[in-house]
Amino acid sequence: MADFVACPVPPEQRPLEEFQQLTESWFFRWPTTSGSGLTRALALSWLLILPVCVLIASGDWTLRHEPIRLVLAGSVAGLVLPLLLLVRQWLGWTYVMKRLLSESVEYEESGWYDGQTWEKPLSWREKDLLIARHEVRPILGRLSWAMGMSAGLMLCGAGLCQAL
Repeated sequence: MADFVACPVPPEQRPLEEFQQLTESWFFRWPTTSGSGLTRALALSWLLILPVCVLIASGDWTLRHEPIRLVLAGSVAGLVLPLLLLVRQWLGWTYVMKRLLSESVEYEESGWYDGQTWEKPLSWREKDLLIARHEVRPILGRLSWAMGMSAGLMLCGAGLCQAL
């Protein structure tokens, strides 16, 4: 028996194809390999925004005369960009996870919001479930860990800035 199933869903809207597109994307690929790739990309984004944040923080009269608090405040504010990048990645990977775990696929045939639903055959559901559990779930785990670390650093930095 052939594993061929006639699928009305356009190829680019199939959950496996959406997963493949994310893994090939420069931005969404950060958390796929390991924690070091994600950490390096987030640290680079923080370093790129840091001078801008310190410059903006220097507009505060009290911080202008306290360079340690000025740099600390800019550093804490600079963590907003990596956190926003993590949220965007979380949203993309969560969307694909939900599509992979779903028993049916919602799709658009013509782009005019004529939403259709197609029930996945059992073979497709099994394959999608395996990818969701063994590929996407670890990615979401790395993203949630990184978001927790970023939020923790922001809170610690803000507390330290107040204590100084």
